[in-house]
Amino acid sequence: MGKQGKKSKESYVRHLTKIAGGTSYALVIPMKYIKELGWRDRQKLVIRKYGKRLIIEDWVPED
Repeated sequence: MGKQGKKSKESYVRHLTKIAGGTSYALVIPMKYIKELGWRDRQKLVIRKYGKRLIIEDWVPED
């Protein structure tokens, strides 16, 4: 009974996972977003901290 509404509303709550002996963390991003943004495997990304938020953007090489 408690799972009736699960299919109709997707939840994108994720957990941080320790990797590389605890020196790094991983976060799984839904494939839907990766496809919408046109990102590829091993693509360079820029991560910026803005207050209590993280902004993830495509890396653009400097001229």
